[in-house]
Amino acid sequence: MELAKRLAAAAAYVPAGSVAADIGADHAYLPIFLVETGVCQRVIATELRPGPFHSALQKVTEHKLDHRIDLRLGDGLTVIDPIEADVLVLAGMGGNTIREILVSSPGIVNKARKLILQPMAGHGDLRAWLTGNGWKINDEQLVEENGKIYVIIAAVPGRELIKDPVLMELGPRLAEKKGPLFKKYLEIIAGRYERALAGMKESKSNAAVSKALETEEKLAEIRRIAGCL
Repeated sequence: MELAKRLAAAAAYVPAGSVAADIGADHAYLPIFLVETGVCQRVIATELRPGPFHSALQKVTEHKLDHRIDLRLGDGLTVIDPIEADVLVLAGMGGNTIREILVSSPGIVNKARKLILQPMAGHGDLRAWLTGNGWKINDEQLVEENGKIYVIIAAVPGRELIKDPVLMELGPRLAEKKGPLFKKYLEIIAGRYERALAGMKESKSNAAVSKALETEEKLAEIRRIAGCL
């Protein structure tokens, strides 16, 4: 099975021989790929809604992998026991949703040895939560697919030394690597800040003025980093 670029990038972070749990597996493309390529002997795949669950079940059955992909219907990590999976994959959700799923099941998260996350938004807040709760951002990658840039974050238990809020927003490992998509990614983030700043300046409240000053400082730093590339 050929994966979409963002899922292929996430799959590349799954250690060989691990038991992975794909939370929100949709059509189960990632679990099928991990098993068929021999990365994992067994994968747990969960889905919250019956429709996607049955779509995943159909795909798994078509590939004759019922005995190696354990499909479960349920909310987030609630259908997994603490020692069943050592790698947790959460892809294609908002960063806040990913954070809420992790927060709600500390017993499972604390037993994991790797988190592989592909948030659709809220990257900075998710990184801040990770680094504030015993996770080090081991690696990050940018992937462009259908004209959109996706961020993949791999985290392992440990201490993250970088605390700068701007770098946490941009991605500390992305800033270190300065890959081919990084400048374009910075331009997208700067554009978001510029639009937010325009809205803030329409308000005259003290809170809005203070937030606007903070946003201007972040925007200036992002432009400085982009200018060095």
